[in-house]
Amino acid sequence: MDKKKLIRLQFLKKRKKNYFEINDKFFYPLIRLIKKIKNKKKNISLYYPSNYEVNILKILNIAFFAEFTFSLPVIKKNNHMDFFIWKKNDILYLNNYGILEPISSKKVNPSIILVPLIAYDRNKNRIGYGKGYYDRYLNSYLNRHKETLTVGVAFSFQKHHKLPVDKNDFKLDFIITEKGIIK
Repeated sequence: MDKKKLIRLQFLKKRKKNYFEINDKFFYPLIRLIKKIKNKKKNISLYYPSNYEVNILKILNIAFFAEFTFSLPVIKKNNHMDFFIWKKNDILYLNNYGILEPISSKKVNPSIILVPLIAYDRNKNRIGYGKGYYDRYLNSYLNRHKETLTVGVAFSFQKHHKLPVDKNDFKLDFIITEKGIIK
């Protein structure tokens, strides 16, 4: 088994064992970051949490984000993904991978992408589930939209000393945990 697979399995078990519910304070460093950036677009891509991922849907209850537009990823037949508008009470459907997706047909270009991950390191590298959806999307999308921020979302216990990376892996701009933001 390769190194990434071993790390993935190790951290999936760790996340399941150590999972906890976050509160609004988790997002305070993100709010401070958004206030500092020059890009004033208010479009944030989320992910619908599963498998003991940080429950980022709590962001929807924070007054600061009331005027933001949110989107969720939709996996397309060609193994690519795009983001589509989603509001808190909109109906979702279950895709072939067991992930909830919006029904919306309005595709958006996010200005901030909150990225799920299984493990991260101090260099802001990440390991996801191994299908490469986010890496493909980010490598392609950010060639055209360089001002977009990418923020990995994790618990602090998901930090690994040094992750193996290859040419297809996308390095994030920031990682946010319950202990703050890693720049």
